[in-house]
Amino acid sequence: MKCKVIFQPSGRRGYVDEENNLLQAARDMGVNIESLCGGKQSCGKCRVRIEEGSFPKDRIHSARNNLSPFTSEEEKCIESQEVSLGYRLACAARLQGDVVVFVPEESRGGKQVICKAPTDMGIEINPAVKGYDLELTPPSLSDPKADLERLKLALEERYGLKGLGIDYSTLITLGDKLRAAHWKINIVIWMDQEIIDIRPTGLESLYGLAIDIGTTTIAGYLCDLVSGEVLATDSLMNPQISFGEDVMARISYTMNHPGEGLRKMHDQLIQSIDQIVSDTTSQIGASAEDLYEMTIVGNTAMHHFFLKINPEYLGRAPFSPALQRSLDIKARDLGLKIHPSGNIHVLPIEAGFVGADNVGVVLAQQPHRADEKTLVIDIGTNGELVMGNKEGLSSASCATGPAFEGAHIKFGMRAAPGAIERVRINPEDYEISFKVIGADQWSDQCKPDEIGARGICGSGIIDAVAEMFKAGIMDKSGRIRGNIPSTRIRKTNSGYEFIIAKAGETAIRRNITITSEDIRQVQLAKGALYAGAKVMMGTLGFKKINRVILAGAFGNYIDPEKAMVLGLFPDCELHEITAVGNAAGDGARLALLNKEKRKEANDIARGIGYIELTLCKDFTDQFALAMHFPHMRDPFPHLRGLIPDKMINL
Repeated sequence: MKCKVIFQPSGRRGYVDEENNLLQAARDMGVNIESLCGGKQSCGKCRVRIEEGSFPKDRIHSARNNLSPFTSEEEKCIESQEVSLGYRLACAARLQGDVVVFVPEESRGGKQVICKAPTDMGIEINPAVKGYDLELTPPSLSDPKADLERLKLALEERYGLKGLGIDYSTLITLGDKLRAAHWKINIVIWMDQEIIDIRPTGLESLYGLAIDIGTTTIAGYLCDLVSGEVLATDSLMNPQISFGEDVMARISYTMNHPGEGLRKMHDQLIQSIDQIVSDTTSQIGASAEDLYEMTIVGNTAMHHFFLKINPEYLGRAPFSPALQRSLDIKARDLGLKIHPSGNIHVLPIEAGFVGADNVGVVLAQQPHRADEKTLVIDIGTNGELVMGNKEGLSSASCATGPAFEGAHIKFGMRAAPGAIERVRINPEDYEISFKVIGADQWSDQCKPDEIGARGICGSGIIDAVAEMFKAGIMDKSGRIRGNIPSTRIRKTNSGYEFIIAKAGETAIRRNITITSEDIRQVQLAKGALYAGAKVMMGTLGFKKINRVILAGAFGNYIDPEKAMVLGLFPDCELHEITAVGNAAGDGARLALLNKEKRKEANDIARGIGYIELTLCKDFTDQFALAMHFPHMRDPFPHLRGLIPDKMINL
């Protein structure tokens, strides 16, 4: 049976098969609803309201009982008073009749904001794909040389290029293209080895795309291969999240669904990257076939899914990947919608779950050339750490969960317009000012109804919890103090919460709060990172860290001081902490713009030692100690003056 569904306020409508859930129905109709957990009924971000009654104009009678019964998971995500108003989780509510669905402001998906990589990284532009202009002498009865031999001879005489091959799909169109261009051509050549396209002279532009496949987010950077400029950026939620928030859950899915599971994981990545190709090329008025190369980074699981390699053995001890070195593949072999003769360069992986994304971070930040003992933290759902200096590097991986991506946080959201990204708390009266993405001014400089906060993103979560700790609103254990003299403290059935934005300051007309459970999620994430760093320090014999680099999709937006207040990493001089943004994406871009960086990436992957944290006996103990803010025992002398001495170890 087909059910009629109308989504408001967009007005999108259509007929959907019975038993499909509302989230899938929305996707099919192009209605963007937030779902950070990928439809697992755990994040609570896909809340919608079911309208009751007859709508004669639309010829529909909508009833709440036209959906499947309320689930126990929904009870955890939807407050009791909202249940009576008809709120459901779109991912849980299955169709059993016609409905009109209202998507509230806070549930409407927004475009994620990513840090656009800087144009100038001080690198020589030397891409693998280059264009060469030629004017050939047409064949004649006295010179009937074959088209390909004529072309190759001219390239050798003019540019010194010898022994060139030609892509088969280019070869079969060679004669037509030479004559259509009247023998005045621009030849696109990969690695000075293979002719991959023939174009008329005047089409000198060459584009490439650097892709960072994260566990939660996929980011893309479209670059001009001639100038090195970043022309467009785009990002999407990784759709694989519907199969699990972490890589082990996704590997388990493929193991439990042989063949089909891997195909789904692979296809979803290809479709998402094709979407980024479409979005970025449309931003600059180009076509997908104007892209001649793509570089790929991602953790080892994403690497295997992208290449359609069975990840089963990666998910079992000793966690061996299928390959380590870099790989070059034709775009058409993966079904990617760029130029079919274009090249896909996948950077090498290190070991275990520390993949090509970590190689990209090291390639961009160069800790292997530093004198100082350096810690690089790539903050994401799968946290990756690199520690060392020019005398040697080691890496490790730990599951931090998606809290810093906005998932498992009551009012968490992606870094999209309307997300609170900065928070300040006055320790005298506990009053707050905050800044949302897309606004130039802080909340205390605007009228309440002009602020329009929709939720809080990763950098805002770090700011808010750190400021709460600094102001004494919570203690070292993360417990919110209920006796604080402030109307912003509220007691709920699940514990205390602190109001960051009042209902009148929000677009959702509800108070945006930080709850006790939100703080717990931050503790779990930061505890894993800190414990990983401490184990690495012990293994390497380091007493302290001289420099910390914060990377990740939102790393550029993290306040380094607030990160150390929370104890995301061991004590360090504040001026030696740097937030660099998406360093993995920067590494992919470096490899795109300079082919010599690919050799360096392979050297990095071979040279980094790997520490398997799951085999380290003291990881669990270190994790328990790191659950406190900033730590239960470790000293933080560089926080003196920022936090009362009684709240830190000196």
